[in-house]
Amino acid sequence: MRDEAALRAFVEDMARLLGDWGFPRMAGRVVFTLMAADERSLSAGDLADRLGVSAAAISGAVRYLSHISMVVREHVPGDRRDRYRLVDDSWYEVTVAKMTLLKTLADAAGEGAAAAGGAGTTAGARLAGMRDFYNWVQDRMPTLLDQWAEEKAAAKAESPG
Repeated sequence: MRDEAALRAFVEDMARLLGDWGFPRMAGRVVFTLMAADERSLSAGDLADRLGVSAAAISGAVRYLSHISMVVREHVPGDRRDRYRLVDDSWYEVTVAKMTLLKTLADAAGEGAAAAGGAGTTAGARLAGMRDFYNWVQDRMPTLLDQWAEEKAAAKAESPG
């Protein structure tokens, strides 16, 4: 049985957790409201009602979520209101989209290490460590993403209907 109070608490807890990591809190509230919804998509009014906020707060959040490819806007024929839905496999898609960020961070850290005098200096060693970590993650991420896709396909093949 669906527990609406527990789901509202979950949405707020997840938004707070993501907020602690720098993710905009309202965007976190919107994305987890969409994740917790039984409907495939919700209008801005639906989101505002469920979260007890203004339409303007929803507008900014869905704009941000659209920008990072987590949410898409859908026009419903015969309805003046657009609806918003999560991109299928949104966490996977966001991770794939951010792969270029890993290389950018690694390259920038490498330049910083060189500017600090190389890995033989205290600052250079810190920056080289950052570079090496992001290069390591970037090198392994495609394998992890492939494994996830295989696992997901296997689970789908095993599930009834």
